[in-house]
Amino acid sequence: MASESSFDVVSKVDRQEVDNALNQASKEIAQRFDFRGTGASIRWLGELGVEMEASAEDRVNAVLDVFKDKLVKRKVSLKALDAGEPRASGTIYKITATLQDGLDQDQVKKITKAIRDDAPKGVKTQVQGDEVRVSSKSKNDLQAVMAMLREQDFDFAVQFINYR
Repeated sequence: MASESSFDVVSKVDRQEVDNALNQASKEIAQRFDFRGTGASIRWLGELGVEMEASAEDRVNAVLDVFKDKLVKRKVSLKALDAGEPRASGTIYKITATLQDGLDQDQVKKITKAIRDDAPKGVKTQVQGDEVRVSSKSKNDLQAVMAMLREQDFDFAVQFINYR
C-alpha cells in the first residue's frame, strides 16, 4: 500500500534576499544623480518593515520603484510587499512598506477552497497555523495541485515547501 505524499503551501519571504535588495537600492539611491539633494533614503523599520523617505512625493515614489526593481532581480515576489501611499511628515514624504510573512485566515480559506473546487479527488488539505498541508496518495495529483495553485491569481505570494 502506498504511503501518503504531501507538501506545504506557505507565504514567506527570504529575509536575506530582501536585505540584499534593500542594500542595493540604498547604494543606487546614494549614487544616482536624480536623487542628489532630495534626502532620499531607504531603511529597515523593524523586522518586516521598510521605510522610504525623500523631500518630494515623486522622489519617494522613485525610491519605491528602485526597491521594487531590486526585489524583482532577486526573485522576491512583489505580492509579498505591501507599500502604503506617500504621506507628508513635515517637509519630508515617507512611504512605509511591510513584507508579508505567513498566511492569514482569509488567505488560507482561499487556498483550501481552490483546492477543494479544482483538485483531483483524494487530495486532502489540513491547516497548520499559517501553512496549508496538502496530501494525497498520488504524487501526480500533488503536482497537478501545485500547477493549479501557480495558475491562480492570488493577491499574495505562495511557495511550496516540504515536498515528500
